[in-house]
Amino acid sequence: MITKRNSILLWIFTIIFTLGIAVYQRATGPTYPKKADVTLGTQTYNFKLLTTFGGELDAPISLKVPSNVKGMVKYRHYRSQEEWTGLKMKYDGASLNAFLPNQPPAGKLEYVVSLELEGKNYTVNEDPVVIRFKGAVPLFILIPHVILMFLAMLFSTRTGLEALGKGHRTFKYTKITLITLGLGGMILGPLVQLYAFGDLWTGWPFGGDWTDNKTLFAFIFWVIAFFVLRKNRNNRLWPIIAFVALLAIYLIPHSMGGSELDLETGAVTTGLKK
Repeated sequence: MITKRNSILLWIFTIIFTLGIAVYQRATGPTYPKKADVTLGTQTYNFKLLTTFGGELDAPISLKVPSNVKGMVKYRHYRSQEEWTGLKMKYDGASLNAFLPNQPPAGKLEYVVSLELEGKNYTVNEDPVVIRFKGAVPLFILIPHVILMFLAMLFSTRTGLEALGKGHRTFKYTKITLITLGLGGMILGPLVQLYAFGDLWTGWPFGGDWTDNKTLFAFIFWVIAFFVLRKNRNNRLWPIIAFVALLAIYLIPHSMGGSELDLETGAVTTGLKK
């Protein structure tokens, strides 16, 4: 049995563990800014290059460098053989700026940034950075979605630990996990997808979107765990299996295998491409 003191310790561990998983998923996903650094003279500058942008405006590429530094951004559509288009960066008093032209939802560009100081050229990113455009998602949908998905992982972890410790709150935590995952992943998740890319559901059986499919996969396991525990509160196997299933999908980088605009057909496709 789990004592009150042990329960507090388990909650502390659960919170730290869940925060770690959240940071890992965010930092390893394709929407996390690409880090780059360049040494100009004796000074090294660190930059973060955009990989995602929402809304109807052009995407800003901004680098904080001295006023005597010049910059150029070259871009083209991702997965194309187009010629590169050059954008001269302009200094605004604090940083060099250029704006990549807005694309339809799920449209992608790849770009390379270079700098010039005293006649010498410096490449900021050797490999082109890919940026995906999306529609603006209302904060009243996005914020609850993020909070509920975090809570789903939090209570999933706590449920798994409760089951392993043969605690009496396993069924209670299972219900909370199922509710938060259902609301955050199965209801608000598709709404986020709709605003961002124009489709409510792009997972099975309609598409291969990894985010939709892995959410559905985990939700099914938690539904099974709920009904098993409703009949037998002493069952420890299914809540542990459901926790492992949800943990496994959280270890997959966020937005991997997501929506992408096909340049030839104009259709939005999902799943990993070659």
